[in-house]
Amino acid sequence: MSTTTRRHETAVHERRGPLSAISGYLAMLLVVILIALPLYWILAASLKERADIYTVPVTWVPDPVTAQNYDGVRQGVPFLDFLRNSVIITGILTVVQVVLGVLSAYALSFLRFPGRTFVLLFIIAALMVPSQITWISNYALVAELGWRNTFTGIIVPLAGVAFGTFLMRNHFTSLPGEIIEAAEMDHAGPMTTLWRVVLPMSWPTLIAFTLITIVNEWNQYLWPLLMADDSSTAPLPVGLTQLQDQEGFTNWGPVMAGTVLTMLPILIVFLLLQRHMIKGLTAGAVKG
Repeated sequence: MSTTTRRHETAVHERRGPLSAISGYLAMLLVVILIALPLYWILAASLKERADIYTVPVTWVPDPVTAQNYDGVRQGVPFLDFLRNSVIITGILTVVQVVLGVLSAYALSFLRFPGRTFVLLFIIAALMVPSQITWISNYALVAELGWRNTFTGIIVPLAGVAFGTFLMRNHFTSLPGEIIEAAEMDHAGPMTTLWRVVLPMSWPTLIAFTLITIVNEWNQYLWPLLMADDSSTAPLPVGLTQLQDQEGFTNWGPVMAGTVLTMLPILIVFLLLQRHMIKGLTAGAVKG
């Protein structure tokens, strides 16, 4: 390649550099707007008076700002009961899925046993099958066991850990093998190796797994809707549907306020842990 050709290609790359960066920033800005706009609308609608929600043209800034919709949530549904149920269901499911996911991923990564490859293929296949396919059989089984309208009936069918097992196994296999061998030479057992060697190197991925689990289980709707009959077990996404279609119409102010209150706890958790989540999801993507 001649010197003239190389100089020409270098000049082309230099001209494309700023344009590519600007295009990337514009694309990210567009995505942020598409995500943030509905969230802002929900928040703004929750602070509007009822008549202002339906005005044409749309008013983007509440005037006046009112908290009456949040009072409507408190008066319209037993919000604290639904919040308690969501915390119980999400907390138990998160602990169960994280523990089972870590243990199963460790076994598939470092232990040798017959059928290990088959188990891994079964887990990958489970990731491809929508969970809704199993709901009819699960519902029949749960009803036969007498678990309807109980936390057990909601939690047990949702306790599968295919995604978590797959995520943690991919991370475990990216760890330096020499460290695991050193632990084995020191006569460390499987649980000691997991607790003292593997997990200390896996906190970002473990936090990412935990956060994804919390978000997914907090937002569970269809299965709890089938299982829960009243406020004794219904979580927030199910309970807030009681704010809709009251007296033949939907008062969207309280619905939006309830949505904000439902999103707020999980949004705080996400903002606190997002850096660890991104780091954990990208861990092992590039190997030296």
